[in-house]
Amino acid sequence: MKKVTIITGHYGCGKTNVSVNLALDLAESGKKVTVVDLDIVNPYFRTADFGELFSDHNINLITPMYANSNLDIPAISFDIERLSNEDGYLIIDVGGDDSGSTALGRYKSVFDRLSQLGDIDMLYVINKYRLLTKKPEEAVELMREIEYTARFKHTGIINNSNLGEETDVQTVLNSLDYADEVSRETGLPVVFTSSPCEFECKRTKIKVIKRYVKALWEPDN
Repeated sequence: MKKVTIITGHYGCGKTNVSVNLALDLAESGKKVTVVDLDIVNPYFRTADFGELFSDHNINLITPMYANSNLDIPAISFDIERLSNEDGYLIIDVGGDDSGSTALGRYKSVFDRLSQLGDIDMLYVINKYRLLTKKPEEAVELMREIEYTARFKHTGIINNSNLGEETDVQTVLNSLDYADEVSRETGLPVVFTSSPCEFECKRTKIKVIKRYVKALWEPDN
């Protein structure tokens, strides 16, 4: 991973769950990690919900000032310049779609500097099974809209196509052609394909992703 990793995608594609997994993986390997919750749109399924989990793994969590309160409004005050200059890794979990990525625009100068140094990735999370991005062309169109509002270009794709707890190996395999088409149309590499379990696949790198983000009606355990 690069020093700074920005995670974007469609609502419900699983980007927050991906962010949580990436942060925990880095922390478990002994790395210093900071997660920034930049979701100013959706009060549900956000990294701010994982404060206790992150604390247990010595992960620093920075959230909007009113996150998870009765005043959960879109107010942010992050010093990305300072955070990006600190030791360790920075993961930025962005709100869904182009409306969520608008918050990234204010940090364009910082991201441009990091890009010149090769210290930043902006990864687009795709999910074949989500409404409005079921077709590759739909996913590509949304990606372009996110880039326009973020004022920054993606560098890679994460294929996180899943059906929640019903996801199995066949679910993942059925998404590979979709991910390859998105990759071809955008010219971006598929960094990895997520899976609930490890299996051998010659077409893509498989990364086991644990489900931390669950539906509101699902029990925590």
